[in-house]
Amino acid sequence: MTEADPVFRTLPTPPGSSSPGRFEQILRSGRFAVSAELSPPDSADPEEVFSRARVFEGYVDAINATDGSGANCHMSSVGVCALLTRLGYSMVMQISCRDRNRIAIQGDVLGAAAMGVANILCLTGDGVQAGDHPAAKPVFDLDAVSLISLVRRMRDESRFESGRAISSPPRVLVGGAANPFVPPFDFRVDRLEKKIEAGMQFVQTQYCFDVPRLRTFMSRVRDRGLHERCHILVGVGPLASARAARWILAHVPGVHIPEASIDRLARARSPRMEGRRLCVETMQEIREIDGVAGVHVMAYRQEEAIAEIIDASEVLGERRPWRPGDESPWERRAVQ
Repeated sequence: MTEADPVFRTLPTPPGSSSPGRFEQILRSGRFAVSAELSPPDSADPEEVFSRARVFEGYVDAINATDGSGANCHMSSVGVCALLTRLGYSMVMQISCRDRNRIAIQGDVLGAAAMGVANILCLTGDGVQAGDHPAAKPVFDLDAVSLISLVRRMRDESRFESGRAISSPPRVLVGGAANPFVPPFDFRVDRLEKKIEAGMQFVQTQYCFDVPRLRTFMSRVRDRGLHERCHILVGVGPLASARAARWILAHVPGVHIPEASIDRLARARSPRMEGRRLCVETMQEIREIDGVAGVHVMAYRQEEAIAEIIDASEVLGERRPWRPGDESPWERRAVQ
C-alpha cells in the first residue's frame, strides 16, 4: 500500500465543517438523516463485517460501529471501522470510557481519523456487571462529557490533554448519546445542554417507543434553542414480540416501552411484522417533529428488515444515500 492509495488521501474539509465526511454534510444540508447500528461479529473474519454492512447500502447515511455495547465482547469498533472505511462507508466510531484510559482513547481517535473515520460517538459505557465479563476491571478514567470535551480540544486546539502538540489534528464530527424517555426528565435536557457546551455536535438517542414523551422533550429542547446547536437523531427499532419487549425492559438499562405497544404486539397475528409496522409509524411521526434531524435505526437481529422499514417509512423521500458503486467517496462532491 502506498500514499497513492485512496485510503491515505487527504480530503478537504468544506468551509464551516468539522470533518470531510458525508454524514456531516447531510446533517448540515437539513436533509432528514438516517444512521444505523451494525452489530459487530464474534469473529476475526472480515467477510462477516462486510456482509453485515451490505444490508445498509443505499439506505443509511452513516453506520455506527459499537464499542462493546452492553459490556459484551465483540470485534472492536476501531476494527470494524478499519475494514469499512476502506470501502467508502461513512462510519461512526463509538468510544466507551469503560474500557480504556485517556491515553488509549486519544490514540484511538488519531488512528481512526487517519483511517478516514469522520464521526466519533462518545459514551460513558455500561457497567461491566451488565455483560459477559463481570470480573473485568472497569476503567472510567473519563465520562461522556469529559470525553466529548477531550476530542473537541484535540480537533480544535491540535493538542493532547497533556498539552503536547498534535501535528495533524483529527477532523471529526463529535457526537454523544441522550435518553429522553426515562426520569428525571428535566435533567435529560440539562444533560443534553451540558454535552453541547462540551462540544457535542450530533446526538443519537435511546430507543423511542413513546412519541408523546419525545414531543415533550423536543419542546423543552426548542425552548432552549438546543436543536439549533446540535443535530438530534432519534433512536428507533423494531420489536420482535411482546416477550422480546418485556425482556428488553428487564435487561436493557434506560429503555421505556409503553404497555400499549406491548399489548399491540401480544394481540398481533404476526408480532414480528407488527413490530416493524410500529417502527415505521414511529419514524413517520418523528419525521414531523420540529428540531429532529433524523433517526438512528437499531435493529438487533433484524438487520435484514432495515431496508424494508426505511422504504415503508418514506423518511428519505426521493433521496438515496451513498452506496458502493456510486461516485468515489474520496472525491468531494456537493450533497445532491
